[in-house]
Amino acid sequence: MIRTMALAALLVAGFTVNAAEEAAPKADPAKGKVLAESICVACHGVDGNSPTALYPHLAGQGEAYLIKQLQAFKSGARVDPVMTGMAATLVDDAAVRDVSAWYASQQAKPAVATNESLVARGKQLWRAGDAAKGVPACAGCHGPAGKGLPAQYPRLAGQHPEYTETQLKRFRLGERANDPEQMMRAISAKLSDADIKAVSEYAAGLR
Repeated sequence: MIRTMALAALLVAGFTVNAAEEAAPKADPAKGKVLAESICVACHGVDGNSPTALYPHLAGQGEAYLIKQLQAFKSGARVDPVMTGMAATLVDDAAVRDVSAWYASQQAKPAVATNESLVARGKQLWRAGDAAKGVPACAGCHGPAGKGLPAQYPRLAGQHPEYTETQLKRFRLGERANDPEQMMRAISAKLSDADIKAVSEYAAGLR
């Protein structure tokens, strides 16, 4: 009797999971490519490798993270003079999912750190943090190779160092405030301009 009840419970649980998976909307990267070509290309490139340091590389970025950021731009939780307007042109959640899936599927082009004088300090902050300042290792959330964790923590490997530096300073000033539990605002407040520049340069060279 107990075995029969356990089997029934497993079957019900399996049915519930399968039904949830079937009900979950699926992204269409092909549609996302069309959106990228018509809306995003000038700043981020069709393949997500941005031609200018003003705008981030999106190629290989986590799909869930991209969705989260686009939704934040659309809701006003994250404000940017360019992206707030551009995100508004993605008319529904399906468009957000599709373009995010397209960029997540693209291959990020390798980058290199160009300022060797900053790499040593950047490496220290990335791998070990700075206990004296209360700064945790960046690798703890963004990974040793900078690939990030899907929904919360972005890929920083190969990112334009100028863009990473700008975002860290915006967190420090409170101009960007969509970080979970105010984590990045708290960490960046403990970093000097030199620290921010160093860790941004180091991240650019990660693979």
